[in-house]
Amino acid sequence: MIIDLHIHSRNSDGKLAVNGIVKEAKSRNIMFMSITDHDSISCQKEFLQLATAEGIRCISGVELNVTFSHPQYREGKEVNLDFLGYNFDVENKELTRKLQTIAEYREQRAQKILNNLNVEFQKEGIEKLTAADFAAIQESIDGVLARPHIADYLVKKGIVKTRQEAFDKYLVKCDVQKFPLYLPEASKLVRDAGGKLILAHPNDPHGTSLVSLTKSLDEQTAIIENSMLDYIDGVECWHTRHDALSTEHYTNFAKKHHLLMTGGSDCHQKPIVMGTVNIPPFVAGQFFLNKGQL
Repeated sequence: MIIDLHIHSRNSDGKLAVNGIVKEAKSRNIMFMSITDHDSISCQKEFLQLATAEGIRCISGVELNVTFSHPQYREGKEVNLDFLGYNFDVENKELTRKLQTIAEYREQRAQKILNNLNVEFQKEGIEKLTAADFAAIQESIDGVLARPHIADYLVKKGIVKTRQEAFDKYLVKCDVQKFPLYLPEASKLVRDAGGKLILAHPNDPHGTSLVSLTKSLDEQTAIIENSMLDYIDGVECWHTRHDALSTEHYTNFAKKHHLLMTGGSDCHQKPIVMGTVNIPPFVAGQFFLNKGQL
């Protein structure tokens, strides 16, 4: 069974629309999947209908950016971590309302980032971004506005050559604080909607992960034990940027604490890597075993 529970669409920072993702998943024989857009569930109804029609087992998904701190690391300063919500009611009012608030904040944040960019551009003699540029960025996506969309627009404008260059040269320096969603609230939102909350890619060296606090796997799981177990239902053990040691460490940790184990490619379709992470079939069973569907 090919499984992928971490995929992004155009509704956040992916390249493909939902129908394109489902079509690609079908061609790759993916049998259990979820789309997990950043802070957005606007595509979930369409996704669940399309995937089901293609005979693909599927569950609702979202990736939430959470503000977190630990007194023993970085002098207690806040960092951002990603958490995955699964199998929730896509029509839950509280979850929908909160994500709408976050989406509105993202637009405000994007405008502030553009203002910061213009300060840098003025120093370098580069033409400033205008309201028309901001509108063009918004029109280029189907859902929640994020920094990668700004980066892609800077590439399109010829200011930088690649998305990575946009981040390295401008977007890290010009960043603005993300919406402050804390773990207890994120957990309550997802659980009250009938879902499960999963710590995403905890040892991803290039992502929003516990690596921002410590590279030690033992210290990472100690942080989870000390500060997260009351709020999470599982851990993403299999991920494109998890090595074998990371996967083994986190599967053992999940077994010890009776946590769900999930996995996915984190595919943004650049390139298309859906279904390329080897995830064992029992992962699907964790969601369906009690429902008699497996």
